[in-house]
Amino acid sequence: MEKILVLDFGGQYNQLIARRVREQHVYAEIVPYNRITPDEIRDAGYVGVILTGGPNSVYDPASPHYSAALLELGIPVLGICYGCQLIAWMAGGEICSADSASEYGESRLTAGPGALFHGIPEESVCWMSHTDYIRTVPPGFRVLAHTPNCPCAAMGDDRRRVYGVQFHPEVTHTACGRQLLHNFLYDLCGCRGDWTMDSFAAGAIERYRRELSGKRVLCALSGGVDSTVAAVLLHRAIGEALTCVFVDTGLLRKGEADAVEQVFRGMLGIDLIRVDAADRFLGALRGVSDPEQKRKIIGAEFIRVFEHEARKLGHMHVLVQGTIYPDVIESGLGDAATIKSHHNVGGLPDVIDFDELVEPLRELFKDEVRAVGEELGIPRALVWRQPFPGPGLAVRVMGEITAEKLAIVREADAIFRAELEAAGLDREAGQYFAVLTDTRAVGVMGDARTYGRTVALRAVTTDDFMTADWTRLPWELLAKVSGRITGEVAGVGRVVYDITSKPPATVEWE
Repeated sequence: MEKILVLDFGGQYNQLIARRVREQHVYAEIVPYNRITPDEIRDAGYVGVILTGGPNSVYDPASPHYSAALLELGIPVLGICYGCQLIAWMAGGEICSADSASEYGESRLTAGPGALFHGIPEESVCWMSHTDYIRTVPPGFRVLAHTPNCPCAAMGDDRRRVYGVQFHPEVTHTACGRQLLHNFLYDLCGCRGDWTMDSFAAGAIERYRRELSGKRVLCALSGGVDSTVAAVLLHRAIGEALTCVFVDTGLLRKGEADAVEQVFRGMLGIDLIRVDAADRFLGALRGVSDPEQKRKIIGAEFIRVFEHEARKLGHMHVLVQGTIYPDVIESGLGDAATIKSHHNVGGLPDVIDFDELVEPLRELFKDEVRAVGEELGIPRALVWRQPFPGPGLAVRVMGEITAEKLAIVREADAIFRAELEAAGLDREAGQYFAVLTDTRAVGVMGDARTYGRTVALRAVTTDDFMTADWTRLPWELLAKVSGRITGEVAGVGRVVYDITSKPPATVEWE
């Protein structure tokens, strides 16, 4: 199987680069720069190498560097952002830092002729994020593109098929990004494009059938899209050796627990144990307001509940979780910053009572998980159901968690979701929900003063959950939802709509 190596230098978007490659039906593997040598790259049979961005400056001795032998392997190489500067540095170019050349956000790109920019307009928009810039290109390279502030926005050595771009082709803000990656993969690396998500599913099933043979496996089931796909994937691999444990934390949406049980026992025919642990979770969260502490408490409680159930079943060798890549990157991976800990990543206790932890979807984005789910034959209604965070409503209630607050947000959320679905807009937004803020506001009902709680509505449009834009819902719909919530949910006096994109915000409020 043809494959591309994504050589990781610590940037936030290493997996997004790999995802864009996989979208072109070419398999991509991510390896940290310090865990593979040029000889190992050659021997592994990679048809191309992409160097990722990173937060460092190449002229800093403490920054990640790599052997210039990479450029002599005869394998096409593409450097992105820091990766571009690193190629220039390795090949003898000059890298400088200057405020006048720094760029952040959209910039006007002017590109010349060449294989890398084949089929791309001379003028287009690209996404920049850099302070350092290439002042002098290395011997054998030529400038392929520039922006008003960046004299070398792209460079290339056609003889060695080594190229670098200062901008980010992997983000949707770069208009020519998809075509540029296509040119690199197909025209320069000679890829055929024979990798699809069904090959991922088939390969994963075969892998876990082999690796988990003879082992008893417990799957941590939340009932959401990710854990559902993980459970079905493992069930295809090992059958009755898999037991799913569904924990009713008391933090679920309205009607969620009963629906999950019905689907898994009936429609999917997977062995399921339902555990009512609402009192345990609410007790552990009593008096806790800090969102990171909430997530870590929930992560620890999840594991302890699973361990308890596993002991009742006899020793279980493996714990399976539906972790996906946005969970991993937001919880901190390698040199990447921790944005928020996910209960199934950053919230795990240091010691767990299982021999190993398996996360079959760890390198996939949400839309890729859904593609795997459809390939596995999971009903479309399940595959495309609304994403729900592992910590549940605990991260949609600001401040301390109480039964009263949970009841309010549960009802408000149910109204919002019902109206969006009735309006036929449920597929327009990638995720939508209600948040109970920790703010009270003065109001008036029946000629009397009120001091009610404030509910925030959130709807975002995204294809990968690494970035997201707020969904432009019709004002008439928002007015109807607001009227229903303030009229039907006791204690709510005000409804607001969140119009913040990601970044700077995250999808969830906590």
